[in-house]
This record gives sequence, C-alpha cells and structure tokens, in this order.
Amino acid sequence: MLKLGLQLYTVRDQMEQDFEGTLKKVAELGYKGVEFHTFFGRSSSEVKRLLDENGLVAIGTHTQYASMLEDLDSIITYNKAIGSKYIIVPYLSEEERKWDDVFAKLKIIGEKCKEQDMVLLYHNHDFEFTESYGDKTVFDAMYEAVPATLLQVEMDTCWVHFAGFDAVEYIHKYTGRLPLVHWKDVKRQEDGSPLTVEFGQGEVNLAAIAEAADQVGAEWIIVEQDFCLNPPLESIATSMNWIKDYMKDGGIIHV
Repeated sequence: MLKLGLQLYTVRDQMEQDFEGTLKKVAELGYKGVEFHTFFGRSSSEVKRLLDENGLVAIGTHTQYASMLEDLDSIITYNKAIGSKYIIVPYLSEEERKWDDVFAKLKIIGEKCKEQDMVLLYHNHDFEFTESYGDKTVFDAMYEAVPATLLQVEMDTCWVHFAGFDAVEYIHKYTGRLPLVHWKDVKRQEDGSPLTVEFGQGEVNLAAIAEAADQVGAEWIIVEQDFCLNPPLESIATSMNWIKDYMKDGGIIHV
C-alpha cells in the first residue's frame, strides 16, 4: 500500500511558530510521514526525537540546489540522523536553469548521494514541461541525461496537470523510477493562474493519480497545498477527510 505523507511547506508558518505542536497535530490527523523543507534551526537529534514521539517518518528533505552544491556532506549527515534517505531538489530559479550545467551537476550530486546510500530526486513544477530542451520537454530531457541510478523522480502531479499534460500517463512513463508522488488539487483562476485548494475542490483527478501511483509501485504519496485560503491545519484536515472518504470501501493508501 501507498504510505501517506505531508509536505510541511503546507504548514510552514505553523511550523515556524510551534514546531513541536504542529508535528503532533499532523500525526494526529493521520499522516504517516513528513517531508521537510527547513528545520527552523533544530538539531537533527531534536527532530528525530519529535518524529519518534509522534510516530512519524522523515520521508525526505527539499533542499535548495545551491546548498547542495555548497555543502552536500552536512546535508547528507543531517538527513541520515533523522532517518531520511531522500534529498530532493525542490525548485530552480530562472537564473539557475542553465540546463546543460544543471544536468551535469545533478550527476555529480547524485553520485555523492549514492556513495552515502542516499537517493537524489528532483521535484518538478510546470516550467519543466512548458520549457523545451531540443525536441523534448526539460522534464524528459533531464531524466534521459541523468541515469536512474543517480536521479529519481518526485513527480508533482498537480503541476504536470497544470502544464497541460496527463499526470497518470506520466506516472506510468516513469514506472520504477518514481518513489515519491506529490498529490494536490488546483483551480485555474479567471486570469489563468493556479490556486491550490483542498482535496476535491479543484480540477485534478486525485483518485486516478493515487491508483496510478500504486500501480507503478510508488512508496509515498505526499499531500501538499502550496497556498491555503483557510488556516493550513484546517486545509490538511479537510484533505484528510476527502482521503478517508475515498478510502472508505478499502483501498490503496495506508491511513
């Protein structure tokens, strides 16, 4: 069964204000793992203690690309200490999108991670699908240029959908290379911009994505809502209620 996690960026303000209490609430809602984007100055021993106390797994860490280039060794050491094996490139600024250079450096970072029994992943947005590299999307070109032994996929299915591609088709395309799937819903606003919403309130076929993720053997399916109109803890509770309703007749996600 798929394991259900939460990207803590969703509750970033709450984490900054009450790190310990927010982790406790996330666990109480039924999320089994958490994906970090920062540790707000906490030591690895403190984070590991809080994870253990709340029965949570550290799925992985979104880590700035520049930080990986500057100090990968300490990033690996910290992640090992909290039980996380996945180090994830979360976003590249426009200035960083020199793709030949990025592909070459991802190979170097991926090799160093592999040597330490860690796994490097890349988390997409929509621009990897709307920008081209030769006759391919940047997304496909990246995973062709960097071998699977050095770079795995964390597919943000919402952004695949928003870019105009079939997320289910892309999940199947990367079978065997896709341990982590980001799961979120979105509405297009009148000006065409995206608005991330609670589960079931947008246009993404969430059930089909979960079923595809299970079919290809993904390990974790990870809830994320980039921006919440409601208090974020309420938003992730609403999404959890949708998930439990979806799972009411039995299913593929461990909740």
